[in-house]
Amino acid sequence: MAATFYTIMKTYLRILQFAKPYSRFVPLYSLYTILGIIFGLFNFTLIIPLLNVLFGEVSPEEAAAMTATRPEFSLNIEFFKDFFNYYFGQVIQQEGREGALLFVCLLVVASVFLANLFRYLAFRIVGALRAHVVRNMRQTIYQRITELQLGYFSNERKGDLMTRLTVDIQEVESSVVSTLTTVVREPISIIAFFIILFTMSVELTLFTLLLLPISGGIIAGISKRLKRRAKQGQDSLSFILTIIDETLSGMRVIKAFNAEPFILDKFHQQNSRYAHIQRSIANKRDLASPLSEFMGVTVVAGLLYYGGNMVLNQQSELTPAEFITYIILFSQVLVPAKAMSSSFSNIQRGLVSGERVLQVIDTKPQIVNKPDAKVLPAFTEKIEFSQVGFGYGGKPVLQDINFTIEKGKTIALVGPSGGGKSTLADLLPRFYDPTAGAIYIDGHDIREYTMESVRDKIGVVTQESILFNDTIFNNIAFNKTDATEAEVIAAAKIANAHEFIVHTEDGYQTVIGDRGGKLSGGQRQRLSIARAILKNPPILILDEATSALDTESEKLVQEALTNLMRNRTSVVIAHRLSTIQHADEILVLQQGRIVERGTHEELQQHSGLYARLTQMQLTA
Repeated sequence: MAATFYTIMKTYLRILQFAKPYSRFVPLYSLYTILGIIFGLFNFTLIIPLLNVLFGEVSPEEAAAMTATRPEFSLNIEFFKDFFNYYFGQVIQQEGREGALLFVCLLVVASVFLANLFRYLAFRIVGALRAHVVRNMRQTIYQRITELQLGYFSNERKGDLMTRLTVDIQEVESSVVSTLTTVVREPISIIAFFIILFTMSVELTLFTLLLLPISGGIIAGISKRLKRRAKQGQDSLSFILTIIDETLSGMRVIKAFNAEPFILDKFHQQNSRYAHIQRSIANKRDLASPLSEFMGVTVVAGLLYYGGNMVLNQQSELTPAEFITYIILFSQVLVPAKAMSSSFSNIQRGLVSGERVLQVIDTKPQIVNKPDAKVLPAFTEKIEFSQVGFGYGGKPVLQDINFTIEKGKTIALVGPSGGGKSTLADLLPRFYDPTAGAIYIDGHDIREYTMESVRDKIGVVTQESILFNDTIFNNIAFNKTDATEAEVIAAAKIANAHEFIVHTEDGYQTVIGDRGGKLSGGQRQRLSIARAILKNPPILILDEATSALDTESEKLVQEALTNLMRNRTSVVIAHRLSTIQHADEILVLQQGRIVERGTHEELQQHSGLYARLTQMQLTA
């Protein structure tokens, strides 16, 4: 139980760290909360004089005794009690019982107004804090996702990450941060109530403290089971979002294979599981409030019987009016206690979501800049791979890779699928770092330099054109915010894209849809090439950039690639071997090793793997 409480508090406090700087919230919130509680308590302490006036318990002699001496200031409850009695006695003497009744009623109205005013002001502070926490948490997890290495996204479901960025953050806001008022204010209220109760009767208050922990233990048991189900619910929701994302992305394949019933059944199973978990969570959560109320009323009933007997038998120091006030005050302890039990039940889902968000934030990127990393100088001579090796989780993917690319030359990587071509190309822009050997640019080990300065010198065009739901102009000028219209148009012309762009609905301001869905494959690829041209990098990586195109589109794209590669150092991953015949050197990779190397003519003269691959494509 102690370990569980420690874990809960650790998560809760970590979430609240996103509220920094606390100076914006804590001082004012504390002030408003304390003032609200004080005036709230004052409402109930006025019950005693109200009852005394109604029942005629205060005689003129007692009123005169109240006003005999003005109390001297001291910071304790007795002073405030004597201070009130002093003025209350004066009102009784001057205005009579009716005036005293009006005086008490006006005080009650003023006290309630001030209590609710400060409560409202405290809520405003919490509202600002909630927005601050959620903004900072969402910003932090989004930043961490952008910092993580590519391999992380191969192991994680996209739907799960989307859930953490959206649903989990929302759950933290509604279940954790929104209960901050309850978690902070209600314990202070309970403590303040018990201070008053102890000053009225130590014996009765100790009696209640023997009974209250029983209900607390029952509520704690429910909360523990609730947290376990909440975790299952969030995992199920993540899977649902993954299915939705895959359905939207693969709708063409689903329809082509008549797989609608299959995918619907898959969704139905997970959706039903999530609904079952949510019902279980709701049942347990909703049980907490009525159960705590029942337990509280049971304690009040026991108190009425026990304390009532003491008053009837004159064994208590309390008068009947004071005993009624004591019961009313104690019943008010149940209000914050009930609110806390409901909040602790609701908070479990938020804590599970908070833990899921913090898991991503706590994930350390494997590819990071060294503390003393420098900016890579301008590329002038060559790129060298020296004894490079790489593996995923202990499984080797590349071994003993050695080659050099002189500035301005083109090297091609070919070979069977799974041979390590794309992985080899990904090492150059430091999407991954070698597990053995090193990669040098002009003799500089790229791991000693910042990732940003290495990638700044490299342009990438992949088989799948990665475009964004934005205008054609903004896709070409991606991350180049100072690009002029003339520069974008010039890049588009070199990429053979200008002609089709000007015939679109709004020209360069045409929005191309999700992932460029309004364009053909060839058009999307030419926009990717235009983007690389505008960046104007000295080094290019072309990853099977024409393999998914038809013949006409391939011709236009290949011409655009030729324009892009002119006077640049290029690494080309080729599926169609006819596109790399003019490469300065061709490396043939098989099972992570370079098994052949040379020009197209040299490799054709040998009856090796390259010659066989070429022959297979010619006869296909």
